[in-house]
Amino acid sequence: MRRDDLRNIAIIAHVDHGKTTLVDALLRQSGQFRETQLAQDCLLDSGDLERERGITILAKNIALPFRDASGREVKVNIIDTPGHADFGGEVERVLSMADGALILVDAFEGPRPQTRFVLGKALEAGLQPVVVVNKIDRPGCRPEDVLLETLDLIHELAEATGREIDAADVPYIFASGQAGFATHDLDEPTNTIHPLLEMVIEHVPGPEAELDEPLAMAVTTIAYSEYVGRIAIGRVRAGSVKPGQPVAIMGRDETRRGKVESVELFDKLGRATAAEATAGDIAALVGLPGIEIGDTIADAERPVALPRLTVDEPTLSMQFTINSSPLAGRTIGGV
Repeated sequence: MRRDDLRNIAIIAHVDHGKTTLVDALLRQSGQFRETQLAQDCLLDSGDLERERGITILAKNIALPFRDASGREVKVNIIDTPGHADFGGEVERVLSMADGALILVDAFEGPRPQTRFVLGKALEAGLQPVVVVNKIDRPGCRPEDVLLETLDLIHELAEATGREIDAADVPYIFASGQAGFATHDLDEPTNTIHPLLEMVIEHVPGPEAELDEPLAMAVTTIAYSEYVGRIAIGRVRAGSVKPGQPVAIMGRDETRRGKVESVELFDKLGRATAAEATAGDIAALVGLPGIEIGDTIADAERPVALPRLTVDEPTLSMQFTINSSPLAGRTIGGV
């Protein structure tokens, strides 16, 4: 059974293609914040180094309630991911929490190397791709050509990963995160970013909800608080978890017991204490010291380990070839 009240999506793109600026537009038009709360730009780039360099280094989670055209309220969990190739491992881990991926592409530059890398990982993970051609108000942009290039890339990578995806059926939209609007028709710009969220709700499936199965949650990220220590963050794959519930912590080499002291769900820019997290939710669990990324938090009586998260090893590739310089074999200056 899939949950219809929830969507989990990751925003992936090459560096400087506008992911965090687009999220700013979603936040500002959500109606959930005071103006003073959103005074700065690139709100999710909260680390000192991130703000200094102007890039996203760590993945961030936010959650926005959105009411669609039919009046149904859906909670949209948004994962803003790094766009720089040096932080590709961070992207690989958090993709496991999503069901869909917003493929954000600059309307001038088109798909770039990191676009190819993260899109390939998203398709391997089984995510539903949704294309967003961003910065359509940039001088000299070529949004229609970039859209075709992106759809061709999806087709190529889908074949390489064994996915059966018809690029012609991939949903897409044109947007400007800086100006705060999204439109399906370049000749009819809008004044709102809401068409993007409506497309997400229509085309990205809700998460699988195996509520009757034993608890199973893979730890994807570790947060830290000086008051409560390590906080395990991940998506609940099956069952449910409540404060005070005993659990089994299944590590790489051993299984031990623990007890969840507090359950938190993502709410707007932060987390809020919850009475329960159920299958499909992206949750943060407090009270499990020594927890590691990749561990499975399982039912204490019926523990079942989830596949351990793996990321590609960092590599450096070099090619040693013949000297192809036009000066090959010649002496210069009599030397």
